Amino acid sequence: MAADGPGRLGIGIGWRHELDLSIARLPGVDWVEAVAENLHAGHLPETLVALRDKGMPVLPHAVSLSLGGAEPLDTTRVEHLAVLTRELGAPMASDHVCFVRAGGLDSGHLMPLPRTREALDVLVDNVKLTQSIVEVPFALENIAAVLEWPDAEFTESEFLRELTDRTGCLLIVDVANLYANARNLGTDPERFLDEIPWERLAYTHMAGGVERDGVYHDTHAHPVVPEVLDLLRELRRRTDPPGVLLERDDDYPSDSELAAELAALREAVSP
Repeated sequence: MAADGPGRLGIGIGWRHELDLSIARLPGVDWVEAVAENLHAGHLPETLVALRDKGMPVLPHAVSLSLGGAEPLDTTRVEHLAVLTRELGAPMASDHVCFVRAGGLDSGHLMPLPRTREALDVLVDNVKLTQSIVEVPFALENIAAVLEWPDAEFTESEFLRELTDRTGCLLIVDVANLYANARNLGTDPERFLDEIPWERLAYTHMAGGVERDGVYHDTHAHPVVPEVLDLLRELRRRTDPPGVLLERDDDYPSDSELAAELAALREAVSP
């Protein structure tokens, strides 16, 4: 099942209740992405509705579908995403390449998948079911992993390429997650950028982090570090991303600081 992307999005920011008034007055915001689990269909926040009604793309981004989980897919969560997508008039919806639940327990985190043929088959089946319910183009995002499972049969880029080949899904490339994995797991982000199927790119994510005791934490509560901006420039050398989104989830800065970060993203992907 092939899927067209959302088209040119430009520079965006993650919509959060704490930023709702800031987003309305920030210069250079072309679109927003909202966490689906923070929204209730039929009761959308007025500020988000106002952005939608003035023609700004509002894209729902789920965090709880657990598409890589071995347990049956919880279709009520997918149906919630589908209803929000229709209410927002969104051109696409998304989640992550991960699992979050197993054995009746919820991890509270996005957990990496074993990169095995068996795990890929499970993910493919769940993505196809999700696509049939959501009925718009659907994208999956790479995560910042806390560990890598042994006995991998694919590199991450190979795993994602086969996923897109078999489902027609799109990809969200989180550049900050690539940097976090390089720092903490020793992965090669430039190899990832060389091998990823860019024709499936929906957009990219950027976020800040901080190092503590030799570990890099992808906090979404600090400014984007220069190394992540450099990695976005490396991405731009390979493709022109349809959209770049700044994520901020805590310790919210002033409007001027957010505007400066958005301007830095725009500069990094300009021709």
